[in-house]
This record gives sequence, C-alpha cells and structure tokens, in this order.
Amino acid sequence: MIVFIIRRSLQSFIVVFFMSFLVFGGVNLVGDPVEMMVSDEADQEERERVIRSMGLDKPWYVQYGVFITNAVQGDMGKSFVYGEQALGIIVQRMPATFELALAALLLAIVLGIPLGVFAGLKPDSRSSKVIMASSILGFSLPTFWVGLMFIMVFAVMLGWLPSTGRGETVDILGINLSFLTVDGLTHLLLPAVNLALFKISLVIRLARAGTREVVHQDYIKFARAKGLSTNRVIFVHLMKNIMIPVVTVLGLEFGGLIAFSVVTETVFAWPGMGKLIIDSIQNLDRPVIVAYLMIIVLVFVIINLIVDVMYSILDPRVRLQDVQA
Repeated sequence: MIVFIIRRSLQSFIVVFFMSFLVFGGVNLVGDPVEMMVSDEADQEERERVIRSMGLDKPWYVQYGVFITNAVQGDMGKSFVYGEQALGIIVQRMPATFELALAALLLAIVLGIPLGVFAGLKPDSRSSKVIMASSILGFSLPTFWVGLMFIMVFAVMLGWLPSTGRGETVDILGINLSFLTVDGLTHLLLPAVNLALFKISLVIRLARAGTREVVHQDYIKFARAKGLSTNRVIFVHLMKNIMIPVVTVLGLEFGGLIAFSVVTETVFAWPGMGKLIIDSIQNLDRPVIVAYLMIIVLVFVIINLIVDVMYSILDPRVRLQDVQA
C-alpha cells in the first residue's frame, strides 16, 4: 500500500507541475490587464510604471519562474483589482464553495444510491420506471433554468425558502459555516439541490446498472441459497461490488462540483469561488485567475489520489496490478 501511495503521489506532482505551466501560459495569453487598470487619459510613462509594478515587462519564462518560486512558498501574487494576496482572497471564499459542493455530493449519495439500487432490484415496477424517467430529466434540464424555477416557485410564489445569499454563519476555527444554523440551512437547500440534480441522476443510473449486473452473479445466488437475509445480501455482498465504479465517479464528480458551481453560485448569489472567478475574468485579474485554476488542479489531483487509494482498498487487484507494472 505504501509503495502504491508513493507512486501515485509522484505522478500527482508531475501533473501539478505540468498543469501549472499550461495554466500560467494560457492565462497570460488572454487580454491585457493594463488596459483595465490604467485610465484612458494616462500617458505612456504612467502605463510603463504600472507594467513594471506588475512585473509584466519581464519575459514570460521569467514571470513563470517567479510564479513557481513564490507559489511553492504559498504566494501566488497580489490581485490587480483588490490589492491583496490572490490566495487569501480565494481562501476567504473557499468555505462557501466547499460547503455547497459537499451538500450536493451528500444529496447525490443519500438519494442516488438507494434509488438506483431499488430501480436495479425491481426494474419492471412502476416506481422504478418513474425513477429512471426522473433521472433523464436531471440530465436534460439546464442548471440555470432549474435554479430560476426553484427561486420562482419556492422563494417567490410559495415563500418557503430564501432566494439568494448564504444566510447566518457560525465561525468554527476561523471558518464560516452556514449549515450549522437554521437560517444557513434554508439558504443552502435550494442551491445544493440545484447543483446536485445532475449528480443524483448520474448516481442513480450507475447504481442501477451495477445492481443489474451484480444481482445475477453466482455469489449473490449462493448467498441467497445459504439462507442469508435479503438485507445482508444487499448491504454486504451487492453494495460492496457496485460501490467501486460509484466511488470512482463520485470522487471525480466532487471536483467537478467545486470547479463548475459557477452557474449555481451566480443564480443564487452564493458568495463562493465561482462568483469570484467570473468577476476576475471580467476584470482580467490574472493572479486571482491563476490562483483559482491552480487550486482547482490541486483539488482534482488530491481527489484522484484519494479515489485511487479507496479503489485499491475496495479492490486489492488494482494495487497488485500497479506493483507488478
């Protein structure tokens, strides 16, 4: 196991280094932030002063070297717009995005797996057909449209839930959390459900497909022939085997929830990283954009590493194949 983890960690480091080059190069090819920072009435001397102050007068490879050196020390530059450390600005918004993504992932697990297993065990029942039809809707409906409909129905027409904002928060070890308060939970519910709809549908179909494949295997028939209860057959023998692809997909999709929560955060005015990156792109705030993208890369790499380890625990053959390779 230790050799497996070290091997995967080295691969992750190479991916992060390569992606840092792509992210930095790609962002620096887009637009000219000086045009956003300097007034139209400014003379050439003022423009050159701003260019030097931001380090944009140096060759790109020198800028990249400075970026890597500072990034290793936890410094990803100062925001052109806010005048503060870009990493600090993102860290302030990070708890809101992670809270929203975790809530959506929890909904996908709690709702998607049981519904998918039920649909797989009773594929011809009316309830199963309703579940599968609903999952198709979850795939098909645009996130922004569903969010607007949620606001119109539950906030405007019924008045049950708030439409925007994060609500009341509680400070825990310097981190603001909203799910620990009733007001925060009411603000979290609509955006979390909106963000989770696609993932719930995905988990339902994965769990159903896995259940339909596993339920006819010999070891399931043998377990039933031994007289084991239905609950034991499902939760011990069936669930362990269908969870391998589900865990893999959920791990990768959690990174997607964090990276692509932009639409949900914009519709519900949720103060997370997604809203920040949209504003930074509009203002060509390069340090914030680069810092955000690097954090997303790190999130994906770490999640992939955790998924690989969990996968190897669920299926030791993966670990053995890696060692043999």
